[in-house]
Amino acid sequence: MDTIETLERFQRWFDSMTDGDWHHTYGVSITTIDNPGWSLRVELSDTYLFDRQFDEKKIQRKTDNDWLLCRKDDGVFQAYGGPENLDEMISLFLDWAEICDCTE
Repeated sequence: MDTIETLERFQRWFDSMTDGDWHHTYGVSITTIDNPGWSLRVELSDTYLFDRQFDEKKIQRKTDNDWLLCRKDDGVFQAYGGPENLDEMISLFLDWAEICDCTE
């Protein structure tokens, strides 16, 4: 999957959350960290993801700058990763968020 497709998916997911009041109180933030790398934070309160299980993921590859940590803690999806791992962090969030939890 390429970065453009990931961003389009992320934009669609965010847009789907703006039908109510979620975006007025909660939201998404992407910032840099000093490792160097990225931080992704998605607040899950008032979303269908708040009670969904997420198993923490830790990946350290061959270079010091190729790593990521993703977890859900206190109603917030948090991901941290190296300078070239932002796309992967967002993709991991979306892969989890887009799983159908349909109950009939």
